[in-house]
Amino acid sequence: MPEQITITFPDGTEKKFPKGITGREIAESISMGLAREALSITLDDEIVDLSRPIEESGAITINTWDSEDGKYTFWHSSAHVLAEAVQELYPQAKFGIGPPIENGFYYDIDFGDQTVSQDDLDEIEDKIIELARNKNEFERKPVSKKEALDFYKKRDNEYKIDLIEDLEDGTITFYRQGGFTDLCRGPHIPHTGRIKAVKLTSLAGAYWRGDVESKQLTRIYGITFPKQKLLSQYIKQVEEAKKRDHKKLGKELELYMIDSMIGQGLPVWLPNGTIIRRELEAFLREEQKKRGYREVITPHIGNLELYRTSGHYPYYRESQYNPIQVEDEEYLLKPMNCPHHHRIYSNTLHSYRDLPLRLAEFGTVYRFEQSGELSGMSRVRGFTQDDAHIYCTHDQLKDEIKRCIDLTELVFGTFDMPVDIRLSFRDDNEEKYGGKTEFWDRAEQEIKEVADQEQLDYTIGRGEASFYGPKIDFIIRDAIGRKWQLGTIQVDYVMPERFDLTYVGSDNDRHRPVIIHRAPFGSMERFASILIEHFAGDFPVWLAPRQVQVIPISDDFNDYAFKCASRLKEKDVRVEVDTRSEQVGGKIRDAETSKIPYMLIVGSEEESSGTVSVRRHKKGDIGTFDFSEFISNLTAEINNKELPPH
Repeated sequence: MPEQITITFPDGTEKKFPKGITGREIAESISMGLAREALSITLDDEIVDLSRPIEESGAITINTWDSEDGKYTFWHSSAHVLAEAVQELYPQAKFGIGPPIENGFYYDIDFGDQTVSQDDLDEIEDKIIELARNKNEFERKPVSKKEALDFYKKRDNEYKIDLIEDLEDGTITFYRQGGFTDLCRGPHIPHTGRIKAVKLTSLAGAYWRGDVESKQLTRIYGITFPKQKLLSQYIKQVEEAKKRDHKKLGKELELYMIDSMIGQGLPVWLPNGTIIRRELEAFLREEQKKRGYREVITPHIGNLELYRTSGHYPYYRESQYNPIQVEDEEYLLKPMNCPHHHRIYSNTLHSYRDLPLRLAEFGTVYRFEQSGELSGMSRVRGFTQDDAHIYCTHDQLKDEIKRCIDLTELVFGTFDMPVDIRLSFRDDNEEKYGGKTEFWDRAEQEIKEVADQEQLDYTIGRGEASFYGPKIDFIIRDAIGRKWQLGTIQVDYVMPERFDLTYVGSDNDRHRPVIIHRAPFGSMERFASILIEHFAGDFPVWLAPRQVQVIPISDDFNDYAFKCASRLKEKDVRVEVDTRSEQVGGKIRDAETSKIPYMLIVGSEEESSGTVSVRRHKKGDIGTFDFSEFISNLTAEINNKELPPH
């Protein structure tokens, strides 16, 4: 009888199979339908080909199009077919890298003396579909380092040679489909025929390995699908995303600006945007106050030694600005709030009775981003984090993590944002992380235990931890299904060691606290950019910069309009009266364009009866109300943080 291995399925069931069985054969043993849909398998957190023999026991997930790992495999293979198409149309082309990304894939290509424009993408798309119909299998071949180098030296491809030089002999593989061979570790779909629809979305310039001194390659972005219908849905989604683009709406609604004299990547909150930000801050402050947080304020710069002690310098050296020389000391624009908070903790000798100590700050930090990576308020150089650090005993840790989860879920639930949860753990590359292995193992175990106790639906991401600890990442899905990583909860055993943080226990000895790093919004700028797009600028009334516009039908009723506005202002409602010499219809259209939630139309009948005729943004006339009743309904909607009508 052949040697048996144990395969564990996602639902926890286990089954014995012969050693060397493939993922495809396991899928077939479940159902032929699943086997037809399968694209790859994830074996113990590694995505591999369906055809790869499984030599050891492990946990398996069979990946289809509906899974992230399935899409990753599909788009990875699609990048290879894009390269094959380019090779046929532009034989002189040399290829750099072609990875899958969140939505699709790209390939960096050196076209030599030829220029490829947007107009050429249709021809490349047609060639991709033509090649895909050949249903060529993706064939994996291990090669020696010498073989790999010789292969690309013959093709005069300095980019692949550069990549191979960094690889260890015995770890190198090629993949071939049809007439195209590429340096690649996989995984890939069974054959190219799974690709039924393609859209090459854009062209961009990309320096090889991000080095501005190197040659600029042409980056072709694309996306593919197993059905034409899915591509049509995607194109509609892209069009909707353009309408919701926070850069477009931010300008139209006067929420923020980017000014070249102030600096790229440094957003300025305009009065309307500032209202939204202050409302968000007030919302979180109120919730933090209920939960025992104490707010602090720290400087925008710090002594370089502070960040050397924390490890942010040099761990994140490339994303930080150069140090500032001040007399005989060096300072750094603050890249993180954490080290400042650790020094606040050190300012006082703490007893176990003082813990947990919860310090919170809306703290502005600065990161150096390449100008080509900046995007409105979603990718900036200066931003404000809703940071908090909880210093607790080990016995308090799990309860504090649960409280952080509860707060984060409350935040996203308030905006009706569905959440995907990822436990971000470390991988085997120890150079990426600080601290002792036993601390990491302990922290990862504790996070997983809490996630299981709270019955969170999560995935585990290896290699995605912070350098000082594992974390729970909250990935929200907006109104059109796009995903954004925002909130995070991190467990940290490393910084208490680096900063020599202690508390006096009940035994009168010194002990190390554990730190939880927590930020539900993530950053105010990025959260606002997502919020704008999530609501398409149609904010809930409690967030809207202008909540009510009073529109008198003529100058004769201005006094009543201002009287209504005055009563609303007494209830802290943000209201304005439109007294322009415009027709009422034009005023209503302007208020609709400005996405003001409520319009109150007042004239002779309303003045005499003490009523208001009410229009709701996007819904139109909703009736005439006693003004006191309207105020009561409005304030209830604001206080309850109700969502706008669909």
